[in-house]
Amino acid sequence: MPVYLHDIALALPETAYPQSVIRDVIKAQPELDRLAKRLTGAAFNASGIDQRYSVVKEFANLEGEAGLFFDPANTRMLTPTTGQRNVVYAQEATKLYVEAARKALDESQFEAADITHVITVSCTGFFAPGPDYAIVRALDLGGDVGRYHVGFMGCYAAFPALKMAKAFCLADPNAAVLVVSAELCTLHMRASPDTDTIIAASVFADGCAAALVSARPPAPGKRALQMDHFETTLTPPGVGEAEMAWTIGDQGYEMVLSSYVPSIIESHIEGALSPLLDHEPTLAEARHTGVEHWAVHPGGRSILDKVQTALKLSDEQMYPSRETLRQYGNMSSATILFILRDLLHTVPEGERVCAMAFGPGLTVEMGLLSGVVGAGESETETAQRELAGVR
Repeated sequence: MPVYLHDIALALPETAYPQSVIRDVIKAQPELDRLAKRLTGAAFNASGIDQRYSVVKEFANLEGEAGLFFDPANTRMLTPTTGQRNVVYAQEATKLYVEAARKALDESQFEAADITHVITVSCTGFFAPGPDYAIVRALDLGGDVGRYHVGFMGCYAAFPALKMAKAFCLADPNAAVLVVSAELCTLHMRASPDTDTIIAASVFADGCAAALVSARPPAPGKRALQMDHFETTLTPPGVGEAEMAWTIGDQGYEMVLSSYVPSIIESHIEGALSPLLDHEPTLAEARHTGVEHWAVHPGGRSILDKVQTALKLSDEQMYPSRETLRQYGNMSSATILFILRDLLHTVPEGERVCAMAFGPGLTVEMGLLSGVVGAGESETETAQRELAGVR
């Protein structure tokens, strides 16, 4: 029984920063020596990012009073506790979760009464009752809706959530699942001469995306992505485990994002794809050349460069990933849904999409999807035909 990714809606914080603004704030911090300032400039300028969204509004106001994260009087970044950051997360993430979920439902062929499950995803904060509860209450979905949370898995976490949603739909053909991922990475941004911290500060951003999954075929004329197959793989033992990590510190969450990660991915990406492509005989023979469209998680520009080189992908195939990075930065688990949203509206019937994301472990999550257009005549086509008949 096919299961479809029907609709994806986005929600973003109000504040969008040009990449140069955050770069200059980081470079102004006294913790950075001369070499770290040069590394910061190089990392930000080569990031492939034009702007990033953030729930932290204070960096845009250089004449206001000191806030929780920034004191404009001396351009100093402040160091709130993890608890203080999490209070902001609970307030701001809830708004984005509800906004994205409501948009996805409003744009879909489903009603609130159709929703049977809500799966939320995040690695940048915790609270209970959680965002799943907030979505059910705000959208009046009913107390019997199944609620699940995929927490602290990192940038690949949307894939386990989508696999869970597919499993629910295979078990119950009437199921309709909302998958909502929200990440507020900039709550944990810090200034440090440490190279990993500089790289993390140069790429991570805030954003939210909601996807609607069901075995119900798309409405006539409406596009969807059929969720064909998923796979998970790890790099060999001892390779990459220490290069990408996410831990909780006293002054926010601490990211390890080594400069070696792109090279590790380049060395292992083709082998990692084998379990996914071997699932279908035609793709097993053609390998990745049999896939027309790609959604590659933009952990950073250099990761996209290495994947493109290793798989010999065209600039056109990499465009959705690079454009998402340029406009939004790396929003951790939400990012792949931003890319799939663009592809959902453009992939022709029957053409394939390979989606992948990388995270702590080093883990590679992958999915094969197919473009689908609902059978029958859409309302627009009916109107055009009737108008042509009048003429």
